[in-house]
Amino acid sequence: MTAEYKVHGNVAVITLNNPPVNGLGLATRRGITDGLAQANADAAVQAIVITGGGKAFSGGADIREFGSPKALAEPNLLSVIAAVEASDKPVVAALHSVAMGGGLELALGCHYRIAAPGTSIALPEVKLGLVPGAGGTVRLPRALGVEAALNMIVSGEPVKSEMLAQLPGQKLFDKLSASPESLADEALALAREVADKRPLPKVRDLPAKHPQGDAYFKFARNMVAGMAKNFPAPLKCVDVVENATKHSFAEALRLEREVFINLMWTPECIALRHLFVAERATSKIADVPEDTPKRTIAKVAVIGAGTMGGGISMNFLSAGIPVTILEMKQEALDRGVATIRKNYEAQVKKGKLKQDKYEERMALLTTTLAYEDIGSADLVIEAVFEEMGVKQKVFEALDKVMKPGAILASNTSTLDVNQIASFTKRPQDVVGLHFFSPANVMKLLEVVRGAQTAKDVMATVMALAKKIKKTAVVSGVCDGFIGNRMIEQYSRQAGFLLDEGCTPQQVDKAVEKFGFAMGPFRMGDLAGNDIGWAIRKRRAVEKPGLKYSASADKLCDLGRYGQKTGAGWYDYQPGKRDAIPSPVVTALIEEHRKALGITARKISDEEIVQRLVFSLVNEAGHILEEGIAARASDIDMVYLTGYGFPIHRGGPMLYADQFGLFNVVQAMKRFQKNPMDDAKFWEPAPLLAKLAAESKTFN
Repeated sequence: MTAEYKVHGNVAVITLNNPPVNGLGLATRRGITDGLAQANADAAVQAIVITGGGKAFSGGADIREFGSPKALAEPNLLSVIAAVEASDKPVVAALHSVAMGGGLELALGCHYRIAAPGTSIALPEVKLGLVPGAGGTVRLPRALGVEAALNMIVSGEPVKSEMLAQLPGQKLFDKLSASPESLADEALALAREVADKRPLPKVRDLPAKHPQGDAYFKFARNMVAGMAKNFPAPLKCVDVVENATKHSFAEALRLEREVFINLMWTPECIALRHLFVAERATSKIADVPEDTPKRTIAKVAVIGAGTMGGGISMNFLSAGIPVTILEMKQEALDRGVATIRKNYEAQVKKGKLKQDKYEERMALLTTTLAYEDIGSADLVIEAVFEEMGVKQKVFEALDKVMKPGAILASNTSTLDVNQIASFTKRPQDVVGLHFFSPANVMKLLEVVRGAQTAKDVMATVMALAKKIKKTAVVSGVCDGFIGNRMIEQYSRQAGFLLDEGCTPQQVDKAVEKFGFAMGPFRMGDLAGNDIGWAIRKRRAVEKPGLKYSASADKLCDLGRYGQKTGAGWYDYQPGKRDAIPSPVVTALIEEHRKALGITARKISDEEIVQRLVFSLVNEAGHILEEGIAARASDIDMVYLTGYGFPIHRGGPMLYADQFGLFNVVQAMKRFQKNPMDDAKFWEPAPLLAKLAAESKTFN
């Protein structure tokens, strides 16, 4: 039962019961309207209360119905709200914990509203590329005032009930309860108090006006346009709120629904809804049930106090988990701790962190030069040099000192986690935790599951990832895992484009115009071109037939490793990160072309983008087929949260789906004919070819 009906004296209470957040799915909507009909038909009932069971009043739409016929089936939410508003008996909404989206719209349709302190109130539809679609943009300006309502609708951010209750002239809440615990009793009391009052107040009858009218909305539109970037919904939010001030209630409601439906099928909305669902799917592992027992992680140790080790440590310190950092030399420890202090102090200076919180976090940090001192840690993460011999020494030492049941994790970005596990007598306790740099900022965490990694280890680290506010994506063991295995193909294509006629800045600009945070050559300069150089040297031994452009090696021969050396694909001025086109690099590329006997050709931005993005897609097809990634949406999450793929495109796999997999395959066949490119690579991955032939999609 997703909506329970009970009578308390002369008040009927309809309690939403659709965990976890009382999503307004079809069964719940029917439960509300059935309860209303029953209450109105019962002569003993004089008033009605609608509330939510468990941990929410209602979080809005049921995401399990997204895109399904149930989402629009009658009674849809508009019909439910109309039934509430038309009730002959007063309806009181008793809000607690969470009242968002459709949940808030439902409350706005009630005649009275009482809220518990601490309730999060929001219309977050803009974060899904939409405007509120069940009267939120028409009723909230009437209940809260135009400016406050528009700010909430455009940002989508939650605001606490007690803050909204303080706004002058607000009609959103008739009352705040004394506490969350007293809400139910106070809601019943309010319902009895208003049982005989007529006419029943309706938010729709309130005025929605702004004293500055056109001037205010012009100002608002200019402000929002600067922030909206690639997304149409924020500006549409301004339009529909303005409609609420200029049209009748019924017409404004019709226009809101029209905008909502039109936005629903935009690529940006599809991308954001995909992101919403994909982010929640990453935590699900098919053979690891949600009730799998988890190991306790009360203390963490980190091996290495460098950039990665320090950043990794900050994640746990910020979550209130004690950390011990191990290094071989005191100077390295001192440098690492100083960097952590500097990072936290920068947050304090910007007002993002209070001084006492900073001191609390630093008090959780200890350091040592001896492996014996970390033996009691529940989790240890090595963040040492990316070389198997170095990893072997670390894991052999950890195997000797760590307590039974401790999780041993490697921050490797490319190396074989199964081989690393073999350096211990407890391979079931070994897992890859690949943080992305800077580790204290980047959201992505690749969780690499070894052949013998225990299920409770997987359950533990996935839960821990949430605690330290990371998006964890599970990867199987292969060279480079998901993200770096794909980015290698992307980088190879970038090199071939230079050989054929592009400049680094042309490639970067095309990709950045597409929406990437940074093009491949600026990214290389930031990460360090010597990292890719080391990988290519390893590839020359492991895969001698693999084709690369030699331009990147020639760049590294000159010591141009990127920003850290002041010169890479671009020149850099001391203390600045601005990428300045380099005549040295231009000459290097031209000389390399001449040596290869290549005449530069004009290459369009469209070809640049397709070759780079479709190289990601094709490699991802192999990754899915091999079972390295569980689902295409996991790959999208890796690229959205770790590699700067444009959010409004939804990730490489969704972008390919929307482009059309048949069209992707046709483009790849054209690239195969390019004599300068790697024809073998452009053979479509079997899964991609199969899906394209069957007119199916990855997602």
